Amino acid sequence: MTTSASVPANRASTSPGGRAVTDRLIEANREYADVFTDPGMDARPVLRVAIVACMDARLDLHAALGLELGDCHTIRNAGGVVTDDVIRSLTISQRALGTRSVVLIHHTDCGLESLTEEFRHELEMEVGQRPAWAVEAFRDVDQDVRQSMQRVRTSPFLLHTDDVRGFVFDVKTGLLREIDPA
Repeated sequence: MTTSASVPANRASTSPGGRAVTDRLIEANREYADVFTDPGMDARPVLRVAIVACMDARLDLHAALGLELGDCHTIRNAGGVVTDDVIRSLTISQRALGTRSVVLIHHTDCGLESLTEEFRHELEMEVGQRPAWAVEAFRDVDQDVRQSMQRVRTSPFLLHTDDVRGFVFDVKTGLLREIDPA
């Protein structure tokens, strides 16, 4: 297993030019802010959609879906798993900010396909405390999308569960494949 403790600190915190990654990001933000103009919108997504997706760095959701700033709420985590915290975010998105549709996007070649709940045990052995969260690893991405759709559709906190659709993004082709919820 490779946990953060086993990655050399100098490799994890510097960019190829040797600068700290965070310093490079802050510099990029300053450049962004120099040309930034207030878009004049509030937090309500224009398309009234919330997207739950994996945090995988290969997924550029705005580009892949033709989205613009302000179009959607984007909720990302490892695997795009519908956890209690995702339900929390979706509930706020719907009840306070007007979203009506939920799109779930998992992807091919996901890192969670190679993990097991043993990961939690290994972390406990390494740091002396067992994580309170589940890894939510899976072997079948289609079935995991179905499970996520079911979690959204059956949540008592969500008002709008009639337009919940799930997809698998192919990291080699960039195409979405819709998953039948049945």
